[in-house]
This record gives sequence, C-alpha cells and structure tokens, in this order.
Amino acid sequence: MTSYWSSWPQIPTEWTRSVGRRVDELYEIKNALLDDEGLIEGAVLPLRDVVLYPNMVTPLFVSHDPSLIAIEEVALNNETMIAIAQHDPATEDPTPDDLYPVGTEIAVGRLMHLPDGSISVLTQGRRRVEVVEFVQTKPYLRVRARPIEEISERTKETLALMRVVLTLFEKCVQLNRSLPEEAYVYAVNIEDPAWLADLIASALTLSIVERQTILETFDPLERLQQTSVLLGRELDVLELEDHIHSQVQSEVDRAQRELYLREQMKAIQIELGETDLWTQEIAELRQRVQHLNLPEEVEVRALKELQRLSQMPPISPEVSIIRTYVDWLMGLPWSEATQDSLDIKHVAKVLNEDHYGLEEAKERILEFIAVKSLAPTKQRQPILCFVGPPGTGKTSLGRSIADSLGRKFIRISLGGIRDEAEIRGHRRTYIGALPGRILQTMRRAETVNPLFMLDEIDKLGRDFRGDPASSLLEVLDPEQNHAFSDHYIELAYDLSQVFFITTANTLDPIPPALLDRLEVIQFPGYIEEEKLIIARRFLVPRQVEQNGLIKGDLSFSEDALKTVIREYTWEAGVRNLEREIGKICRKIARRRAEGKKVPKRITPNMLHKLLGPPQITPHEAETEDQIGTATGLAWTESGGDTLAIEALLIEGKGNLQITGQIGDVMQESAQAALSYVKSRSKDLNIDPEIFEKTDIHIHVPEGSIPKDGPSAGITIATALASVLTGIPVRRDVGMSGEITLRGKVLPIGGIREKVLAAYRLKLNTVIIPEKNNKDLVKLPRQARTALNIQLVEHMDEVLMMALVQESTD
Repeated sequence: MTSYWSSWPQIPTEWTRSVGRRVDELYEIKNALLDDEGLIEGAVLPLRDVVLYPNMVTPLFVSHDPSLIAIEEVALNNETMIAIAQHDPATEDPTPDDLYPVGTEIAVGRLMHLPDGSISVLTQGRRRVEVVEFVQTKPYLRVRARPIEEISERTKETLALMRVVLTLFEKCVQLNRSLPEEAYVYAVNIEDPAWLADLIASALTLSIVERQTILETFDPLERLQQTSVLLGRELDVLELEDHIHSQVQSEVDRAQRELYLREQMKAIQIELGETDLWTQEIAELRQRVQHLNLPEEVEVRALKELQRLSQMPPISPEVSIIRTYVDWLMGLPWSEATQDSLDIKHVAKVLNEDHYGLEEAKERILEFIAVKSLAPTKQRQPILCFVGPPGTGKTSLGRSIADSLGRKFIRISLGGIRDEAEIRGHRRTYIGALPGRILQTMRRAETVNPLFMLDEIDKLGRDFRGDPASSLLEVLDPEQNHAFSDHYIELAYDLSQVFFITTANTLDPIPPALLDRLEVIQFPGYIEEEKLIIARRFLVPRQVEQNGLIKGDLSFSEDALKTVIREYTWEAGVRNLEREIGKICRKIARRRAEGKKVPKRITPNMLHKLLGPPQITPHEAETEDQIGTATGLAWTESGGDTLAIEALLIEGKGNLQITGQIGDVMQESAQAALSYVKSRSKDLNIDPEIFEKTDIHIHVPEGSIPKDGPSAGITIATALASVLTGIPVRRDVGMSGEITLRGKVLPIGGIREKVLAAYRLKLNTVIIPEKNNKDLVKLPRQARTALNIQLVEHMDEVLMMALVQESTD
C-alpha cells in the first residue's frame, strides 16, 4: 500500500533509516471494534494547528503530558486513537468543550523519545468519527465515537469533477515549490473521490477552520466540490505570486545584464584608451564648475558632490538627486550683475513717461540713484513697500523702475502662500525637493542685482506648515540677507544687491517685525482730474492699440471720460476705468470688422449704448439743510467715501439704538458722543428730561456694508446735537474725527482719501482734527483750493461750524 508524506517539520535521521519498517507496523494495527450501539471507544489525541485525514501518514511531535501517557498506553496495547483538532491552538489543557465534534481514528506507530522530553510518532489516518460522549477526562481524555461510513459512487459527474480537481492540482504543484511532483503522481493514481479530496486538502495551505470543514463534510462528492473551490483560490494566489516573482526576477536580470555590459564597455574603453560616457559627462561637469568663477565654498561643495557622483553606478536612484543639486549650484547667479543706469535725467524721463503722479515713489528712486553715483560701494539696496488701493500703479511702477535702472525685473506673488518651504525651500532628504521661490526666481533672473517685486505681501497666510512672513524677515533685512540660507542649497546666498520692492493694499495684516524692515511709500487714490490725465495719456492710446484700432481713428471727449469715471467706475485706481475704455474699443473694433460705420469720437450720449446703463449711483450732497443728518467722511480700500449719519428721537425710556452693521469701536464712539452731548445739554439749551423720556436711534445707511472705526465720533455728536436742539446741519459740510468724553477732537487716518471724497461730492467745508494738519501737504492742489478745510481741537468748534447759525439783526 502506498503512503503520501505531507509537508511537516524535519524528520529525524533515524526515521529516514527505518521509515519503511515503521509504516508497515502501522498497517498491522487493526481498527477499533464496534460495540452493540455501533460505537468505538478510544483515547483522544488533541491536535494543535493540524487536522489529520483518513489514509494520510503524518509524523507528529507530542510534548503534552496527558497525550504522552495516552500514546504510550495505546502503543503498548496495540490500539488506535482518536485525533481531534482544538478550536484554539493556544489552549494548554484542552477540555471537551475545546475540541471539534468530528475527528479521525488513527493508528500510532513505534514511539521515539527525543532529548527535550517530547515524543516523535508516525500516525496513519483510518476513518472519520463523530464524537458521541466523553467517558474519561483524567489522566487523559477518552471518548465514544461513531465511525462515519463513506460510500463513493463513480458516476459521470464524479469522474468529471475528479478530472477538474486533478487539473487544478497539477497547476498548483507546478507553481508551488513546496509541493513535490510525486504528490500529483500519487493523486492521479487514486480512484476513490473521497480519498482524493482528503489528499489534496492535506497538501494545500489552509486554515484550521477550512481543514476541519473538509473533515466534517461526509458526502464525498460535496467534499470534492469544496476542494475544487479551495484549489481555485489557491491557484489564483500562486499565479499572482508567480507573476510578481517573474517581474522581480526580470528587473534583477536586466539590472545585472546592464551592469555586466557596462563593465565590459568600461574594460574595452580602457583598452582603447577612451573613457565611458558617464565618466566623460562627470568630467565635463567638473570643468564647468571650475570655469564658472563660483565662490570658493560653492565650488568646493559642487566638486565634492561630483566626486560622490563619480563613485556611484549610473543606475543608482541617488544619481538624479545629486545631479539636480549640482545643476542648481551651477545655475544660480553668484557674481553676474547688470550695470545700473546712473543718469538721473534719463531715469526721471522714463518714470514720467510711464506713470503720472506718484511723486513720492519717483523721488525715492532718484535719491537712490544720486547717492549711488556719489558713493557706489557704500549704499545699501532699498527695501520699499508700495501701499495703496488696487489699480494705483504699484506693480507697473516697479517694472518701470527696473527699465529705467537697466535691471532685470522679476516678480512673485505672495498671495495665499502658507508654507514656509515656499520661501526657504525643502531639505534634500525629501523626494522632489527644490529650492524656495526666492532662489528659483533668482535663477530665472540670471543676475545678482535684479529688481525683485514681492507682490501682495499683505496676503500671506500661516498654518501648521510654518509662517512665511517670518521667513521673509531674513530676506528683507539688509543686516542678514547677504547670507540668506535656503534649506535645499544649504549654502549662504547673497541677496544684498537685490532691489526689493513689496506691494500691499493695507499695512494692518503685515507683522510688526516685517513692517519694521520696510520703507513704506503710500500710493494714494487718484482724483477725477488725475484720472482724466491718465486716461488721455496712457489708457486710451494703449487700449486703442491693443484692440487693433489705428491711432487717431478714435478719440474720447473729456465729458465722455468724466461720465465713465463717475457713472461706470468707483475706485481709487484706474483699473476698472481702463477696463471700461477697453470695452468701448472692442465694440468699435467689432463694428469696423463687420464693415459698419464707426464713430471717430466718443461722446457721453454714446455711452449708454456702448456700456449699458450706469453702474454707479454716486453719492450726492443733501439738497437742503437737515435736522439730525450729518455727512461724515470715511476711508475704504477703494479710496475715500462719504457717510450720511442719521439720528432720530422716539418716545421711550432713554435707550440708545445703533443700526447699519456697525462695529464695536463705532458703537463706543456713539456712546461717547451721546455722553458729551448730555454733558453740554445746558449750553445747547437741551431739556435734560428728554434723555429720560425719549429713545435715540442712530442709523448709518447702506447697512449691507460693515462699518467701524472711531473717526465718525464728531459726525455722530453733530447729528445728536442737531436732533436734540432742532437745529439743522449744514448740507455742504463734511467731517471726520474722534471724540472724547470731554469733547476733544483726536487725529485720525486716511485724511487724503477722505478729503478727496468731499471734493468729489463737491462739498464746501471739511472739518478735520487740528493734529492732522501735517497730512494736508499730500493733498492735490485742486482739492486744497476748492475746499474750505477747517482744523478743530474741540467739539464746540465743530458744532459752531456744522450747525446752521441763526442770523442776528
């Protein structure tokens, strides 16, 4: 009778010499006899991590004391045992509840005692048994069990299923290196489907639960079907393993072949006195480094990296990292510089040709050129910050400055940057690391002294990845930027010759430490007269040319431009004004392309057809003096604006209500204004009892727009004094200033924008704090001439000017 050896721990040497004799001894042991109830009784051998099947010969190693006693008694009496698998292999002393209900009757051969106290034994499965009851638990388990009679019918369906299972098993044997080819040969010679299913199940890598399921399936045909499913799954896994192994082997073979061929090529080139391409490329890189006139520290680092590169095989993954680093070292400008144009008249001419106004910025550039012409080596590069509303020419002026100086112009936008690595770069330990945007832009500039514009510096963000604004402290500090440290380059880079210009709309978001390093130049909004000049001199000619029209074929009347400025744009700059002019030019260009008649001159009457209805409803001054309504002046990001503040008395209990989406600071200003008016009630002839019997409602129109700040204090106080005294407020007076409880008027910001708003509204008188007198020098001459600007120190002066005074005969 033939036996099949399953894969199991290494068999002792003595077994290999006597295995044939020991198997024969197994066959001499007879099965247990049935009692009157058709049951057998036998000792139990608990199994861990293994299930024994009928007809299978399997070596076991036993170390559990009760099992040792049971095996020795069974071997002495020449009896069979019942092997049952445990639910949990970790259980040391299994009880009846720890064992499965179905096991296998086995014959036990001669025992062999091992040095560690365990026993090696060869077992043979005889038949399936189902446990009926446990009759003994000490010193070892004994059970009564019912043998399972298996009847195998060789039908066509059975034969077909056996062929399918054998086909699958053959493929598994071919792919699984742990299964010997004899296993398939033995399986082919088995004619019993039940035995075939048990054999294949014992050979597959299955879990204990799956093996036990096969054991507990008594129908041979059903068992064979389950085995076919397990074979299919195992075959899928083996095919995937084979595919992965083939891929890995192919890559290894290719790499070894390439390495071998390269070594052969190198040996041949050495014999011919030539060098290989890799060595030649490194030699060329080394020559470039030596001829680039790099700083000594940079050259030493580059040559060191090239030395590392030469010792690596070309296929090493680190080659590309080192090569990229060396390319960056060679690509950065270390000493190349452009020559500055020191002709002050030429620079002034270029700046005036490109931009109108902006005298403060132009003066600063001319001062820089003058000092540099007198002391070329002593002056530091300026670090300017252009601050102003959108569309006032900050970025375009930076480009004009670069052109006038003869420097290269480079620009990066800082808006939305939240990662510190965007400024300082990533360390080379990271895959895909690169220098920060500062050095990336310097590489594009190809000089060490470009004009570098950092746009939207007030839009920087910060999060868990760091604070980019803090990284800019080193970049924009003349004491530090001569040795700027980038995480990727890891060498000091000199930024001291760079002319840095930053731009911002407001200064509030800029951290104080960064703002302290910047020389702030304000870009105020333009008045209507300035916008007219800019439109005629710059915007109209540019849009005519960009839209394919011929110079001189289209012009704008002054009234048409004024109408566009007043009714189609509302801004401190000229960006939207240029957009509207461009829209008109595009419509004229389309008519010309269609062969239609086009006008030579744009007049106000044509704007409704070309641009549609007016988009802006400008604020208008009150047509008559009003009680409880005062005109305030406000600052906005688009320039200045006027603000009507209304006060109303309602019968009540002396409460104060403020509406119009007012901020906390403005509400406090209203409280202070009311307290001041109460304190002056006697001088203003106000009945004190009115404050106890009347509610006061203060409202600021345009409630969808948030409003805040202390500068509306004197305006609120004026409206309150007017409504409580019944004296109207002059309709042609605008005002702005902070008020204290004692009535003092404190200085405020945004004077230029606020006064220009009053000028646009055509007010006659503007009231501002005395301490803002210094800000009047920045006002356009037209505004100073047209307005009666009154400087005040106390609220009493405001009321004298703002309230309508009764005429005395």
